[in-house]
Amino acid sequence: MRGDRSSLAREAAEDQAILALGFLAEEPKRLASFLTATGLRADTVRQAAQQPGFLRGVLEHILSDEGLLIAFAQHAGIDPAEVARAAAALGGGREGDLP
Repeated sequence: MRGDRSSLAREAAEDQAILALGFLAEEPKRLASFLTATGLRADTVRQAAQQPGFLRGVLEHILSDEGLLIAFAQHAGIDPAEVARAAAALGGGREGDLP
């Protein structure tokens, strides 16, 4: 049962990260900031998305900027703390930062 729950949490976290990537891509400045922070180019994002850790990196990028985090959470209709939980479910280390 626990394995099912953790795989469901991971799947939900991956869905949230994909939504976050779409959110970044909707706005050229947000996308440019993500590309600069990650060292990716627009033409390499699709390839990079196949790598382990990419989706966690998207969420970590969102978490690195409070304004971006708030904007994404409002866009997604979620509590900002959910982003940190999703990153943790994907192997991120921010869950301990949650209240």
